Amino acid sequence: MLYTELLRLWDEAVQAVDARDWQTALKKFQQISEPTSRTLFGMASVHLCLEQPVQALKALDLTIAKDERLAVGFFQRAAVMMKVGRLEEALSDCVWAQKHMRGNTLIDYNQLGLRFKLYSWQVLHNTAAVYCFMGQWDQAREMLLSQAQDIRRVGNLEATLESVLRKERLTPLQVPQGTVFRPRKQDVEQLKEKDYLGKSKVISSIIPNDDFAGFEPNRMQKPGYYQPKTDGGNGSRYMRMGVPYMARGPGQLTVPGGAVVFLFGEEDSDGMVTVIHDGQRGQVPFSLLKPEDVHTRKGKKDNRVPSGIPLPPGLQPPTRPKSHPPTAAPPQNTSPPAYADATYTQLPGFTANAASNQDASPGSSSLLVKVHYTYTVALSVPADTSCRELKEQIAQKLGQPASNLRLRWRQQGYRALKPLEVEGQPCRSLLEVSEAGRATLWCQKEDPTVNCPILYQMVAQYNYVAQGPEDLDFAEGDTIDVLGEVNDEWLEGHCAGRIGIFPSCFAYKDEGTQVSQL
Repeated sequence: MLYTELLRLWDEAVQAVDARDWQTALKKFQQISEPTSRTLFGMASVHLCLEQPVQALKALDLTIAKDERLAVGFFQRAAVMMKVGRLEEALSDCVWAQKHMRGNTLIDYNQLGLRFKLYSWQVLHNTAAVYCFMGQWDQAREMLLSQAQDIRRVGNLEATLESVLRKERLTPLQVPQGTVFRPRKQDVEQLKEKDYLGKSKVISSIIPNDDFAGFEPNRMQKPGYYQPKTDGGNGSRYMRMGVPYMARGPGQLTVPGGAVVFLFGEEDSDGMVTVIHDGQRGQVPFSLLKPEDVHTRKGKKDNRVPSGIPLPPGLQPPTRPKSHPPTAAPPQNTSPPAYADATYTQLPGFTANAASNQDASPGSSSLLVKVHYTYTVALSVPADTSCRELKEQIAQKLGQPASNLRLRWRQQGYRALKPLEVEGQPCRSLLEVSEAGRATLWCQKEDPTVNCPILYQMVAQYNYVAQGPEDLDFAEGDTIDVLGEVNDEWLEGHCAGRIGIFPSCFAYKDEGTQVSQL
């Protein structure tokens, strides 16, 4: 069912309710093929006005099924339950209504279209009324006294208690007759048809024989004149003043030298011509005017490099560099791991509780090491563990040979990844790469750059999509190992298990990324 049709029927039903035409209102509500909780509540209210409590209960059941947290729905159904003698269900609805009050003293339903405020004391009054119908007068009195402070602000507690002491049944409270949910006024106003085009108008030009036709952008115009634009110098009515001209009589126009004017008429016998300049019309000597080419006024094209993603290199890349064959064939149906953070996947046999139990407390001699692989693992090791021992433990966790693993770490304040082991230099200790008892490492298997010198590292500043099979594609923030400089604009590099060439302007050299051969 279209929402516009629902709004139309809903609005017509509400208008019938305001006119006290209950039959018409019920007919309109029943025509809604896909009713909402608010329209069903309105249908139940109309049934109560027609003295049809059974049909009202069915509508209220559907209302609560549509909105299980509608406190006023439970409140209304409890009152109807008491009328038909279903006291246990009425007591249950009172409990649910009080629960959905969520500790509030009142809920104002005006913002939802129902002109009614449900107070907590009203729900409590109906609960006491149910106990009165059950003959449990002590429970009814205790229920009233439990919220005596709230009731005194709104209701008459003394009179209600006296009625209970005299064992007189309390009258159930309910939503006033004819009170229904109403659609939003702004939504109903949108149902009216609107003429956005309006009436057509005939506009004529003040310029004689004006045959200009086209579309121009909005521009400021002065009252009383209009300057059409034409393309090209041939047939253009734009002219340029060669020298300044000072008006020497009535009807003449003072125009500075070099100004562009528009011919309004033809040259007369005295050699004068009518022009338009700066919103004014007057005559100037025709001999002082020169044709103006509109195209020459548009300025030259700006060929400067924009301040955004750099333009592709102007030099063509050379032939594909010789690739370095890997030491071992890569496994099928697997992609090389990237250095970027991987989505956390729990390793079999490793649980989050185990990791938390292994977390080093302040002052302990162990460190918590988190390793990013194709999944993320964590292990607790002594602080004096060497790089070789750490690599052996990580290899055991990952089920890979330690010789095929490569560990890197990220220095605080930098984006590039630095190797944990550098040939010819002592291995960094875990305490150097840790912070607050934790260390984060990145691990890669079967590094294809083994035995290849790494000149330096760069960090990708933009995304680069490979334009050919020899190109190296990467994403913004990736770390790139530069293996060689092809020319002034192209570099050969390695990233995430792939080797290729890429434009140097798409990456920048991070400070402190100089490394030697691994």
